[in-house]
Amino acid sequence: MASRLLLRNAARAFTRVGAVRASAPTRSMSAGGIPTDEEQATGLERKIMTATEKGSDPYSIFKPQHYAGTKEDPNIVPSITNKRIVGCICEEDNTSVVWFWLHDGEAQRCPSCGSHYKLVHHHLPH
Repeated sequence: MASRLLLRNAARAFTRVGAVRASAPTRSMSAGGIPTDEEQATGLERKIMTATEKGSDPYSIFKPQHYAGTKEDPNIVPSITNKRIVGCICEEDNTSVVWFWLHDGEAQRCPSCGSHYKLVHHHLPH
């Protein structure tokens, strides 16, 4: 009941005074509008954005390419050192992971399923 009374009084006051329209606030920055992500990115974020524009993936954030896993087309594993530990899920519905060390050099096989992996040097951009 009180809300109806307040609403009715507000409506009367609004019609008596007249509609004073206030312009909606604009979000433009004084000169050129809202800056884009590329314009305001700095530091490491800017390096990542420029690298992705050029087509490279500096921190392996994109989905990896699919490889056959054979000796001629091994799964590529990037590393900043000369060895890396790799986990292989040998079968699609397998609940365990086979872990093994992958060393620099020739492609190596998973000890369980025989899939091939090759270590490739990867340099970080910073």
